[in-house]
Amino acid sequence: MMQSARSRVLARSLGQSRSTLRPLQAQRQLQLRRAYAVETTSSTATPLATSSGVTPPPPPPSFTQSRWRKFLQFVGRATLITVVGGAGTFYYLAQKERNPGPQLPFDPEKKTVVVLGSGWGATSLLKTIDTADYNVVVISPKNYFLFTPLLPSVAVGTLSPRSIIQPTRYITRHKARTVSVIEAEATDVDPAAKTVTFTDDSEIKGTTSTTTIGYDYLVYAVGAEVQTFNIPGVQKHAVFMKELHDAERMQRAFMDCVETAAFPGQDTAEIERLLHMVVVGGGPTGVELSGELHDFLKDDLMAWYPELAGKVKITLVEALPSVLPMFSKQLIEYTESTFKESKIDILTKTMVKEVKDRSVVLQMPDKSIQEVPCGLVVWAAGNKGRNLTQNLMAKLPAEQTNRRGIAVDDHLRMKGAEDSIFALGDCSATSYAPTAQVASQQGAYLARALAQIARKDGMEKQLSHLEQTKQAGAFESEEQKQNIDKEIEGLKNRLAKFKPRPFNYSHQGTLAYIGSEKAIADLPFMNGNIASGGVATYLFWRSAYLSTLFSLRNRTLVATDWLKVKLFGRDVSRE
Repeated sequence: MMQSARSRVLARSLGQSRSTLRPLQAQRQLQLRRAYAVETTSSTATPLATSSGVTPPPPPPSFTQSRWRKFLQFVGRATLITVVGGAGTFYYLAQKERNPGPQLPFDPEKKTVVVLGSGWGATSLLKTIDTADYNVVVISPKNYFLFTPLLPSVAVGTLSPRSIIQPTRYITRHKARTVSVIEAEATDVDPAAKTVTFTDDSEIKGTTSTTTIGYDYLVYAVGAEVQTFNIPGVQKHAVFMKELHDAERMQRAFMDCVETAAFPGQDTAEIERLLHMVVVGGGPTGVELSGELHDFLKDDLMAWYPELAGKVKITLVEALPSVLPMFSKQLIEYTESTFKESKIDILTKTMVKEVKDRSVVLQMPDKSIQEVPCGLVVWAAGNKGRNLTQNLMAKLPAEQTNRRGIAVDDHLRMKGAEDSIFALGDCSATSYAPTAQVASQQGAYLARALAQIARKDGMEKQLSHLEQTKQAGAFESEEQKQNIDKEIEGLKNRLAKFKPRPFNYSHQGTLAYIGSEKAIADLPFMNGNIASGGVATYLFWRSAYLSTLFSLRNRTLVATDWLKVKLFGRDVSRE
């Protein structure tokens, strides 16, 4: 009895103690929650330790921090995807260009198109023509296409010579049918017999070095050669700016003048003569070359030849009243003011009378004659027809009376040989200026015209076959005869409506680099023109030339050369 009473008293006291502890624990937890809430709202919050030593979890990130973290993650992922995707696309396109697929063989039933030349007109034609319609043969003394607008950049070492050439086979190997590329010089064209005779003019020759082939259509795109106007000494002493080897020769000659001027013991007058560069021709080539020479002087010669850089003089000679006559008056004045700031002398209304070994003889605007000492004369003034062109024109004297080049009709067909010869580019005499832009559009137009001719030839062949079938009278039924009559009538109607469109040149604007990272642009807009010049136009000039290059390979090489020059400068070594 006594033990049971004690047990009940003990249980009652334990229950009272537990009931007393519960409010205390609840009150303590509430105090901890309030303290944690105060700490999380404080900017200098520190972990709050409980009496039991437990650290509460860190506060969640704020809304602003969360958005910024998500933005950075998105930018990082987008950049990674862009870089990987861009690199993959670049690799795919490069390998596609490098590895051409199988081609159709020559088809003896197809007509043969012979292309003479590998310049702007011929290359544009090869890029566009559908070789499934024809057997195509290319004959040219050069097995590559030269991007001539960037030739002045090669002359001063801004670009490597290999960066602006595209092997012709890089284009023809990607066509549907095999294209025969022959590196040879055409020596004769017979429009009556429809044959071309050509000769291997390379240093190494085989047992056969001359042969003749026939053609159904001849694309005559041999270009032009430098016009010297029979001025004494030009051919012997001047450096031209027409072909790749001309730019390389000019670079060697320029550095030769600089190194000779640096030779110990040279007197002041001889140094000034050696470092005087005369550029003849105020067109885009002459102006761009003068600008490139100034950049070479300012960016590189001043660093590596400080004792000579201040003595280099550049003179631009032009017979017309102004340079760049194809540009607006505003841009001409801007170019002249830029050249004045760059200390490039411009002599307009000045004619070259003779080029000597150590000087150039000029006729000044007042008709006086001056002999100007100089170390280098670069000739960039005019074109004339090649001997091959003159001989071809002489075979059709009644129709070919234009002294500027081959006379053609609105469809680029040579007058006197309209059924078989097309002429494009600088070798033809048209109402358009002999520029790369005109030749390129002519080549693309002629490729489309040849496709139309192939369709016409196909319809005529089909019509001839149906008429022969009708004449034979071998019909299985009257219905078959009626169907053939309908097909014949339809083909005749289509042939009667066949009228190829004439060539129509679309001017896309004119660009020129004038040095000091400035360029000028005369661009058509609506019914007028937009004239601009400066650094922004220079960036547009570069992007336009990059996009005009024919292949990804050339674009990559040119862009890489520009980057190398920007980082390391031009190479001043000389072979």
